[in-house]
Amino acid sequence: MKDKERQKYADVMNEIKRRTKVIYSFLNGERNAMYNIVDTELICLQIRKILELIALGSLVANKRIFLKRIQNLQKMWNAKYILNDIEKLNPDFYPKPIFEKPSEQDGVKNDLIEIKEGYLTKKDFIEVYDKCGKILHAENPLGNGIDYKYYEKNIPIWMDKIKKLLNSHTIKLLNDKNMYLVHMQEDGKEGSTVYVFELVK
Repeated sequence: MKDKERQKYADVMNEIKRRTKVIYSFLNGERNAMYNIVDTELICLQIRKILELIALGSLVANKRIFLKRIQNLQKMWNAKYILNDIEKLNPDFYPKPIFEKPSEQDGVKNDLIEIKEGYLTKKDFIEVYDKCGKILHAENPLGNGIDYKYYEKNIPIWMDKIKKLLNSHTIKLLNDKNMYLVHMQEDGKEGSTVYVFELVK
């Protein structure tokens, strides 16, 4: 992947960071929509968009496919179908969260250790996407009502899982044999950083 294409993935991650910042501005009371229910609905909309960006990120270097999948997303309401659709193109599309520790191997700066739990899994993705979708429609006045307390309780948990998934992760892009290491934040840098690890033959 060329530098320009690698920057496209970094741009997607930076868009996620901007939307995350909006969410936390509502959660910490810095911003509000003058109606708690609307605050929750606005947050859920941003979470849905973040999840869509996560799903589409690995296709970003393939503009034609990326744009087609964005159009398809507008017709899809089921997260399972979205993930299955993208997985058919790129089985390794989903980010792999890692943490880094100094390596004892000569010539290797850090070992990349896979994070096993606490992050947003594909199963979580489907659940959160669907839950956020339900709150974006008008409430049925004859139904049981929307449990907004459920969302207030779970939104911070969902956001922690999203952060743990993305803070430091690896990804493989469509039609690309290399692996990419992504840092959402680094000291002295404003945006996300993407490093390339080439396949050694």
